[in-house]
Amino acid sequence: KESDASSIQRLERLRSELADEREKLSELKSRWQNEKTAIDNVRESKEELEALRSESDIAEREGDYGRVAELRYGRIPELEKQIEEAEGKIGGTDNSMLTEEVTPDVIAEVVAAWTGIPAGKMMQGETEKLLNMEGVLGERVVGQVEALTAVSDAVRRSRAGVADPNRPTGSFLFLGPTGVGKTELAKAVSEFLFDDERAMVRIDMSEYSEKHSVARLVGAPPGYVGYDQGGQLTEAVRRRPYTAVLFDEVEKAHPDVFDILLQVLDDGRLTDGQGRTVDFRNTILILTSNLGAGGTREQMMDAVKKAFKPEFINRLDDIVIFDPLSQEQLTSIVDIQIEQLADRLAGRRLALRVSDSAKLWLAERGYDPAYGARPLRRLIQQAIGDTLAKELLAGEIRDGDKVLVDVADGGQSLDISRD
Repeated sequence: KESDASSIQRLERLRSELADEREKLSELKSRWQNEKTAIDNVRESKEELEALRSESDIAEREGDYGRVAELRYGRIPELEKQIEEAEGKIGGTDNSMLTEEVTPDVIAEVVAAWTGIPAGKMMQGETEKLLNMEGVLGERVVGQVEALTAVSDAVRRSRAGVADPNRPTGSFLFLGPTGVGKTELAKAVSEFLFDDERAMVRIDMSEYSEKHSVARLVGAPPGYVGYDQGGQLTEAVRRRPYTAVLFDEVEKAHPDVFDILLQVLDDGRLTDGQGRTVDFRNTILILTSNLGAGGTREQMMDAVKKAFKPEFINRLDDIVIFDPLSQEQLTSIVDIQIEQLADRLAGRRLALRVSDSAKLWLAERGYDPAYGARPLRRLIQQAIGDTLAKELLAGEIRDGDKVLVDVADGGQSLDISRD
């Protein structure tokens, strides 16, 4: 155990936080038990009400009108009023932990949790979300209007029943230099459609540049090593049929790979090494490439036509060209990255504020024409994350503090201090 003052102070803080969390847990347990008891009481009262109604009907048939009057004008109305008041209390709060009635939304949530299929989507206003899909994706992907529109249109066609039901939901070839948002858009689409960006299957096509490696996509045939393991592509989609599949740097793949992709694009299905048919009709297929990067649109399309067969190009829903990022767009990306860092720090009750001059400093130094905006994440990690981690460990900044990031040393570096 550390015996220095800062370690003892941190330990006391942790003990205090743990005690607070235990108290919250106790309160939640008590709330849950009270709600459960109330629902159980309502259910028992309803059962009693049904029994009294049944008894009233029997008494009426037997001519016992005194008992009928006692029940219908006394006990039954009294019980109905009690049930109505109890149900009003149960449903009177928006943050109830339990519900007396199993609704379609509840069923959809359970199905989604068990299967990974986003069954709750249509229950929760998907129409409005689809109509504003570009806006939702644009919160993560900056500046690529053409790309956002192309992907959104394809998804809307599929959801509206206009697209071919026997093909994947969408298939795209994303072209452009590194670091302009191709992979980020794939993640954003996965999160939009399937509620989780980790639902995306990412396959590095540089690993499939040799002819013998192609079989790994669908799995080895019977009698070969790895037969029981399944293919990297088919097994992932078989286990989670609602997913986005990202084929990264597709131009590096062996030509035989495109024969496999042609079958998927044509029929929406693929047979794995074990003879099982895997359904791809609910997948989004995204292929990325740097072909012709740095050239004009015409030069990029010429490079695509030289690299891929016409029958493969024609089966794609769209070929989307990503534009290089402007300084203004880089500043927007800085805002997004800072917001993500602030969300992580919120777990330690730290409030992060970054000055406009510091954001401009990050945008100017975080862009490299050869790598796009990718160095930006690394720069934020080094200039803010690393320094902040040291100050937290040293006790100079504590949980619950407000943190200010601003330029220092005449614009040569960033300074992190308590706000």
